[in-house]
Amino acid sequence: MSKVAVVILNFNGQEFLEQYLPSVENNLSEDAEIIVVDNASTDDSMAWLIENKPSLRLISLEKNFGYAGGYNRALQDIEAEYYLLLNSDVEVGEAWMRPLVNLLDSNPRVAAVQPKIKAFEDPKKFEYAGASGGLLDKWGYPFCRGRVFDKIELDHGQYDDARKVFWATGAAFMIRSELFHKAGGFDDEFFAHMEEIDLCWRLQHMGYEIWV
Repeated sequence: MSKVAVVILNFNGQEFLEQYLPSVENNLSEDAEIIVVDNASTDDSMAWLIENKPSLRLISLEKNFGYAGGYNRALQDIEAEYYLLLNSDVEVGEAWMRPLVNLLDSNPRVAAVQPKIKAFEDPKKFEYAGASGGLLDKWGYPFCRGRVFDKIELDHGQYDDARKVFWATGAAFMIRSELFHKAGGFDDEFFAHMEEIDLCWRLQHMGYEIWV
């Protein structure tokens, strides 16, 4: 059993896999493995993976269950201490995973954590999906440190501190596998979007924290 399972959910994403998967492979910790889960793609992404990435573990689902349902089904068959759910269109850097693992190793109250995420097309800016940690306003609207609705901030290092937040983005989401299952996983009703906020909310009701 690996310490970390980096699980990438794919749906018709051959172009993303070709462009971004090498960065994940080239910056993988020794105690981690990559698993690609396919949500019944109709493109050639699975054939491309079989031909070009024969050493990777692949899981094929019988239909498109969405983000929530796809991960829920795949993670039932994946054993690891930590799951790192990673979007297929994310490029990672050197040693990107180590701070996340170190935080979970050192603080048992932390259930899930995300890294800071910047825009691929313009790395001076934060990425819309998660930026540097998610919060909720008093009406329940989600926003991020670095992104409020459609306003995206430039990254000047203003959110480089590790701290507790309300939710961590599903684009790069590391969680203790035991707690993922204990909390009941994602709610399939969300299909895609907001499922990670709901899960983080439930984890906090269980007495745990979410960090960036």
